[in-house]
Parts: sequence; C-alpha cells; structure tokens
Amino acid sequence: MALSVLTFGALTTTVAEAGESPIVRTDSGPVRGVSTGEYRSFQGIPFAAPPVGDLRWAPPQRPAPWTAVRDASAPGPRCAQGPGLDAAPSDDEDCLYLNVISPAKPAHKPRPVMVWVHGGSFTSGAGSDYDFKRMALGGDVVVVTVNYRLGVFGFFGHPELGRDSGSFGFHDQQAALRWVQRNARAFGGDPRNVTLFGESAGAMSTCVQLTSPSAAGLVHRAIIQSGPCTLTWPDGGFFPGVPAGSPYLSRADVEAMGAEGAKKLGCADVACMRRLPVKDLVGQPIAAPAFGTGLLPEHPAEALKAGLFARVPVLTGVTRDEARLFIALFPGHPFTEERYQELLRTAFGEKAPLVAARYPSARHGGPAMAFADAMTDRIWGCPQVGTERLLREHTRTFGYEFADRDAPPLVPAPPGMRLGAAHGGELAYLSDLTGFPGKLTPPQQELAARMIQYWTAFARTGDPNGEELPKWRPSPRTQSLAPGEIRPVDLAAVHDCGFWAGL
Repeated sequence: MALSVLTFGALTTTVAEAGESPIVRTDSGPVRGVSTGEYRSFQGIPFAAPPVGDLRWAPPQRPAPWTAVRDASAPGPRCAQGPGLDAAPSDDEDCLYLNVISPAKPAHKPRPVMVWVHGGSFTSGAGSDYDFKRMALGGDVVVVTVNYRLGVFGFFGHPELGRDSGSFGFHDQQAALRWVQRNARAFGGDPRNVTLFGESAGAMSTCVQLTSPSAAGLVHRAIIQSGPCTLTWPDGGFFPGVPAGSPYLSRADVEAMGAEGAKKLGCADVACMRRLPVKDLVGQPIAAPAFGTGLLPEHPAEALKAGLFARVPVLTGVTRDEARLFIALFPGHPFTEERYQELLRTAFGEKAPLVAARYPSARHGGPAMAFADAMTDRIWGCPQVGTERLLREHTRTFGYEFADRDAPPLVPAPPGMRLGAAHGGELAYLSDLTGFPGKLTPPQQELAARMIQYWTAFARTGDPNGEELPKWRPSPRTQSLAPGEIRPVDLAAVHDCGFWAGL
C-alpha cells in the first residue's frame, strides 16, 4: 500500500514537470494544484470538517470525502479574527485548511516534511501568510502551512466543555499533523520525518505539542522560534494593563473566564454561545490557551522541568531585540523618563530602582529603548536560556539568536526607537510574507540562504550543520546569526541573565 501511494506521488511530480496542473489524491479525495516547473503548490486543502454549529468548541472531525477533483490553487478562508498587524480580519469559522509546497522535480526518496504553525498571539494570522517556496527549493523539503482556530473560537473554556476547554486550537494543530501522517507520501514527503516549527504563538504551540501525550509519534523534530517554553512576563511588561503571567492558564481559570464572559453576552450555557453569530464573538477577551486538559495535562514549563516531553531534537532561539516590537506598539511615544520609571515600578515594584540602574536610559538610547532592552532580557532572552537548559538535559538541542539589527522592520519605528532585530525579524529570511514590503539586501539574502540551509538540514537529520556552513555547536553554545557574522555567543551573558536570576 505504501509503495503504491509513493509511486502515485512520484507520477504527479512528473506531470508537473510537463507543465500540467498536478493532481494528487489525498485520503479524502483528489486535489489539483499549481506547478511553475520549479515547485508545486496545493492550497486550501481541508484537513478537518468545518467547526461550525455543534462543532464550535469541539475537537475537529475528519472532513467529508469528495470524488470530483477539488481545486487547490488558492488558500482557504482565514480563521475568524479581528484586524491584526497587516492581517485581514475574518468572520469565517469554516477555516481548517492547509497548504503544501514542494519542489517539482522528482525525488529519489521521500523528502522531509516541515509543518509551520503561524504566530499572532493566538488571535490572528493564517498559514497562507507565509510562502515557503524558497525553503522548499533551497532545502529540498515539503512545507505544510496550517490554519487553526483562534481567539475565542480556539481557546474558549467553560465547565460544560470539560477536559477540552481552552485547547481546541491545539486539537486543530494535531489534526493537521495526523493529516500529514496519512497524506505526506502522496506529496512526495516522508511521514517518518516530520518537523514541527513555528514562531511566537506558533513556537508556543510547538512547546504544547512537544509536551502533549496525544501528539506522541506525530513530530520527529521541533523548531521553536521566539517562544521559549518557560516564557513569563511581569505586570505591564508585555503590554500596558496585561498582568504578570505566561501564555497558558489553568483550565479552571479559563473555564471561569469563559463562564463569566458568556454571562456578559447573555448566555447561561454553551448551547446559547454556539448560537451567537461570529461578529458577536470575534475579539471577545474571554479565552486563553489552557493546561490541565486532556491534550495538555501540564503547563509546558512544568512538563519540561519534569522531563515529560517528546525526546526529539530541538532547534530553538530568539531575536536579539525581541521586545522592541511590542514596546513600539505601546501608546504614548516618545517615552519620557518619568514614563519609563513608572513602567518599571509597575513591573518590578520595590526592585524597580535596581532595574533602572542596570538599564539606564542614557546607555540604551532613550527611555523606550531602555525599557525594551530590559523586557527583551527578562521576558525572552533569559527564559530562552532556561528552556534550552531543560531541553538539553534530555535531548540534543541547538540554540540560536537572530542578530541582524538592520533587518527590515515589521512595523514603523515610533519616535525615540530603533527596532533592530525585533520579534519576528527573522521571518522574512525564511519565507516570503504576505503584505510585507521589506526587501533584503544582498548580504541579508546570503544570510537568509544560510538560515534556510540550517533549518532544512536540521529537518533532514536533526543536526543543522552542513557543508560550507559555519559550525553550529549544540547548546549551551548559541549560534548568533547576522550578515557576515555567524558565530557562537554566550546567550546568558548577552542578556545579563545573572542579574535577572538574582533579582
């Protein structure tokens, strides 16, 4: 059976080489993609039934099969969401679709499969925002990008929903991974070599899947970009008014939040909530990713501390100036010194003077820059060091820091700030981004090519090293990635983690 499916995948590749629209038969039905001669693209393939009606806030179900050839030349709808950073809003719940891109040339053996989970604070984004043709061609891999339910639709909790409360978006990701297991060979991919990778909320989702018992066997390697599994933040450190916490809440807290939110919407039960139109739910702050569920029994940080995670190779890292993106979105620029000190008092209370002395405005380029650099180290850099330490106790781990401080910015820099290598800065080096006007210079293009070689070598073997690439040593050494300067650095020293540990 496996041989016949693999043969079919090879035949469709040959058809694409001839310039015809390639047709692949998935386990639900045939799909027709697009071929440029260089690569093949299949978009908008359903991997689950529409999560509407009684399936709103239920684990995803298999899609209904079809017999006629389905057009797969355009992406499916974005999951319901409000407007985000250059992201289009959507009111569509029928959104559980994925996209596949691969080289058009035939392969002698199945290619590694890389499954991308997009970021967006668990509230925005879509798999189709990322075009990975450079990665597919440069690394000879199959790349799959997926949608998953967002915001209240993906992470609503309620006592009536039981052990799945707050985890429906994570269930969607696992459904996509199971689809890959069933269908990878038809697209020339190897279901025994699947790398899950994602950035920001996608990285945090990768932490979840690494520590989820029900994801066992679905992921063979993992890449965590800017989402350390031990990430936490102080009061107001992520955004004004956001209390101290982590990306995940306990199921009890998520259910309490959901029940209270339902009452405010005039609903006493889940049946009433399922009848509400999408427009009444989009943007409601009544949901959060939950642990203590059937899918995620423990907080990912606690699971790592206990060694309760899949023992697969991990490549993980952050950007040099992570928090600058978030601080740039704070209201009230340019920051005054008084504003900076107020933010520190909110975040650190009586210890604020210690942080102010360690991160003086004059040394960091101004009050906003000083606060951003402090939050980069506290929220991102030092949790990254801790995450790597916990991972390498049990599995081979490679750490990186994206350090191109001239990377094209995702948002305009406000007065008094330079964005540098901010959160998301590495994305344009790995994929083409929808709606992103930034252009890479020739040295940045060279860095991008090397990063793609590192990422895909890791997907192929569990080790990013390859011919003509600067040596990348495993954690605790960290590979700094910048144009013309790829070298090992001490991440704990770069982010002053001795100070933060003592604080």
